[in-house]
Amino acid sequence: MNWLHELITNRFLITGVSSWFVAQLAKTIIHAIINKKLVLERMVGDGGMPSGHSATVTSLAMISGLSYGFDSFQFAVTALLAIIVCHDAMGVRLETGKQAMVLNELTKAFEALTKYKAQKEKDQLEIEKLKAEIEKLKEGLRNQADIPDDGFLDAIKGTAEKTWGKTDV
Repeated sequence: MNWLHELITNRFLITGVSSWFVAQLAKTIIHAIINKKLVLERMVGDGGMPSGHSATVTSLAMISGLSYGFDSFQFAVTALLAIIVCHDAMGVRLETGKQAMVLNELTKAFEALTKYKAQKEKDQLEIEKLKAEIEKLKEGLRNQADIPDDGFLDAIKGTAEKTWGKTDV
């Protein structure tokens, strides 16, 4: 059981874990304030600010420097580890930001295409309705064209025009 006591009293481990915990707690609180909703998954989730990874390695480097001196092997190793982790975190954030911008543009393009397609379908339905109405009108005109001319009425009209001049009949 001595190993357990050494583990839970290890100041380097306690410093790193407590720094991670504080960063995650701050991230959760900030997220809750911005979104007006408490999401406890933020306590263990990656991403967002502050970085739990960066907080852990920088606090480990600092406790190493304070305990063994800033010219010690322990500080050198933990400081290099902190630099690598923080640099990678910055790179990941930069690339993630670029990808987010591209995804936002793709989303806008997809929404515009969807609206265009919906409008095109709506327009196509309207065209089909108009075509149907035109066909009805054509059919009505065909039916009127099938009525034979009444020669008798034309004869009366012609006679009336010759006798009394042009008429509106």
